[in-house]
Amino acid sequence: MNHRLLILCPGQGCQNSAMYDLARTDPQGAALLECVSPLLPAPSRPDSMFSNRSAQPAIVASSLAMWEALRHDCPPPSLVAGYSVGELAAYGVAGAFRPERTVAIAVQRAALMDACVAPDSPQAMLAISGRRIATLHSQLAPHGFHIAIETGPDSCIAGGPAAHASAISIPGARIAPLPVAVASHTPYLQSAVQPFAKLLAEEDFGTLLAPVLGGIDAALIRGKDEAISHLSRQLAETILWTECMDAAAERGITAALELGPGNALSKMMSARHPGIECRSVADFRSMDGIRNWLAQV
Repeated sequence: MNHRLLILCPGQGCQNSAMYDLARTDPQGAALLECVSPLLPAPSRPDSMFSNRSAQPAIVASSLAMWEALRHDCPPPSLVAGYSVGELAAYGVAGAFRPERTVAIAVQRAALMDACVAPDSPQAMLAISGRRIATLHSQLAPHGFHIAIETGPDSCIAGGPAAHASAISIPGARIAPLPVAVASHTPYLQSAVQPFAKLLAEEDFGTLLAPVLGGIDAALIRGKDEAISHLSRQLAETILWTECMDAAAERGITAALELGPGNALSKMMSARHPGIECRSVADFRSMDGIRNWLAQV
């Protein structure tokens, strides 16, 4: 059988105080974390991990440190994909940006996004499930909310003004606030798109070892111009994660490894495409356990 591996990079929401522990047991993973440590939230302030400025570089650093620890023992991936800020990490995995530069770009990305939030107009994000996405647009619009990420036929993330979040009531839907204070992937972030594109254009861009799935349209990205366009546009456009999962299956992916922290992406992929063997590094107790699994996929 021709095995085809997908590497998955998660977004915000799964960060925790132990998120670097497993990668630190490997010399390469530990070295990268030491290199980028000035860009990461202080260990003594675990609460700060949920601020945008801290969360984005922390998530990217965690995924890339794990990749540094595994890449020499990992089959060459056929595809790389990332959810929200994880899409930036995906380009780091694929070799577009050096790991330390990828984390630094995450810091700048967060700052540009934070600048889109006026002090007197805080923003919020909600997880909504139990209703078909096609029916939600008209129910969210009166409250100034937009669908930010489509995660399934009846589940999504929405973003909009924090002042209106509690007024949203959708019969039959489950609605839960997320610890994110920026309405990512909605028109509220439009003013960050061009500055971020300019920032990316100034970065060195390496040859991709595997194509990256573009979150806004599930397109296969192989070059710098496409990468800049997709990475910047996704700040203010809906992420079609459902289509990304389907595109991976259509490309013949047989196994998927989520670099962590957390296992949300591997669970979503497994539920939608049970024929794909999906694991997260968070499922394992040791690096050797991950390597043994990789040797079998």
